Amino acid sequence: MTGSDTPASFRLAYVPGVTPAKWVRIWQERQPGIPLTLVAVAADEASGALRDGAADAGFVRLPVDRTVFSAIPLYTETTVVVVPKDHLVAAVDEVSAEDLADDIVLHPLDDTLPWETLPGRPAIERPATTADAIELVAAGVGVLVVPQSLARLHHRRDLTYRPVTDAPQSQVALSWPEEATTDLVEDFIGIVRGRTVNSTRGRASTPAAEPKRAPAAAARRKPGTGKPAARTGGKNPRGGAGGPKGGSKGGGKRGKPRRRS
Repeated sequence: MTGSDTPASFRLAYVPGVTPAKWVRIWQERQPGIPLTLVAVAADEASGALRDGAADAGFVRLPVDRTVFSAIPLYTETTVVVVPKDHLVAAVDEVSAEDLADDIVLHPLDDTLPWETLPGRPAIERPATTADAIELVAAGVGVLVVPQSLARLHHRRDLTYRPVTDAPQSQVALSWPEEATTDLVEDFIGIVRGRTVNSTRGRASTPAAEPKRAPAAAARRKPGTGKPAARTGGKNPRGGAGGPKGGSKGGGKRGKPRRRS
C-alpha cells in the first residue's frame, strides 16, 4: 500500500483518570472510515506527545502552555483523600486540609494538583508515581490527596476516600497544538462540544435541491394563484371558438348526432 492509499486516522491522547469512551463511540458512529487510536500518556508527558505529533489532540490536565496549545476546559474534579478503611477519616462525609494536619500526606512526583502548601506532615521521600503512593497508603505509611478519578482508577477493597473541601482541584481539558488544527481535530471538537452531525464546524452540508415542476404543468397555472390559467385561442371547451359562453349559431353543435335513416 502506498502512502497516498493509507487511510486517514485520528490519534487521541488521554491522561490517567480520564475515560474517553463516550467520545470515541460517537466518533466511530460519525467517522466509520477513519480509525481513532487511543494513546495513553502520563499527565506530565501529555504536552510532549502533542507537541511531537504522537497524538493529534488529547485529554489533559490544565494548565498547558497557551502560547503553543489551544484548550477547551471540560470539567473540574472533586479532590479526595485516600485512606485505609479503618482510618478516622472514613467515619465522616468530608474533611478539610486542616483535618489532615497530623497525618503523613504522600506527595508523588506525578501529582497533578497545584498545591501552594501541602497539608499534613511530609514523608521522608516522595513516591515516584500515584500507583506507588496508593501502595504506601495500603501499607499504613500515610494518606494521599488526589483527583477523584485517580482514586477510582487505583481502587482497592481495603481503601476508601472522602472529599477534601478546601484542597486545590484538577481541571480536565481537550487540548491540541494551535498550529495543527486540522479538519479531523475540528470534527472531534464538535463531538466534545455536543454539536450534531449537521452542525460540525467546517462540515457544512449542501442543501437539498427543491423538486422542479414539470414545465407543462407550470405553464398551465395562473401566475400567483396556483389555479389553471384560461386558454387563449384554440377550441373553447363549451363549444365556441374562443368566444363567450353560448356563442353564435355557427358554433359547434350540441347534443347527440342524428341517426341517419
